[in-house]
Amino acid sequence: MTAPPPSGDGLDREAVAGRLDDERHDVESRLAAMQRDLASVFEASADSNADDEHDPEGQTIAYERSQLAALITSAEGHLAGIDAARRRLDNGTYGICEVCGEPIPAARLDVRPTARTCVQHAG
Repeated sequence: MTAPPPSGDGLDREAVAGRLDDERHDVESRLAAMQRDLASVFEASADSNADDEHDPEGQTIAYERSQLAALITSAEGHLAGIDAARRRLDNGTYGICEVCGEPIPAARLDVRPTARTCVQHAG
């Protein structure tokens, strides 16, 4: 098996792979915690017939479910972005803007390792 060509801007492929793996692990841990929290909210509301929509004491159960669901969706999207970045790293296109084909500056990749475009083409 031959190694893919070097990624854009002379990036250290092993360091990038390690960073993406670490980020994936962190996101997976947060996602698992949020999924447990959501299950707890469902369990807590299953045995309750309280009128949480009119509870003056704070957030409603529906609001908590909605907020957790949105955070879970966001984390799942982040995992998909990490997986896509790993595929780009494996095929030698990591660090190359998908719009103009120019190298993505290392500073942008440091801040956002899943970036697919340069700053000019970030939408």
